Amino acid sequence: MSPFACLLQMDPAEERRDTKRHQENCNMLGYVADSEYGIPRRCPCGGRIIDEVCGKEEYDTHPGKRFFSCINYEADGFHYRQPWVIGVQEEIEHLRKRVEEADEVIKLVPNLNKQIESVEAQVKRLSLLLDHLTGDVYNLTGDVYNLTVQIANLEKVCFE
Repeated sequence: MSPFACLLQMDPAEERRDTKRHQENCNMLGYVADSEYGIPRRCPCGGRIIDEVCGKEEYDTHPGKRFFSCINYEADGFHYRQPWVIGVQEEIEHLRKRVEEADEVIKLVPNLNKQIESVEAQVKRLSLLLDHLTGDVYNLTGDVYNLTVQIANLEKVCFE
């Protein structure tokens, strides 16, 4: 029986499950490949990353080549095994970008300090103005009370 004859007899539900498993396998390979950036902290399988040094018998052209490898490494594409130099280089590039971003923020600090000083001066002026206006309101309240008393006295004189 040929392999194609076996496929023709496959149950449609089993074929969907097989296709789904194959798609999940392809997706996982893509996720692992996309996540290999910088110095890995953990492997997607959950295994810890070790600093591996290959001996001379494996790599005659690069004796002692270093790797960041999953402790459960198998050459199936689901585990990390990244050359040490590449991981460190990518990590340095990432850190360099973060330092540049921090430098941009630091450059903004003097301008922000000036803005803070300006706002503090405005708050002080507005507080003084508010104190002055509060005094005016207090005086006006007293004046209104005095006028109310005078009106009451006039009403007594006029209508009695």
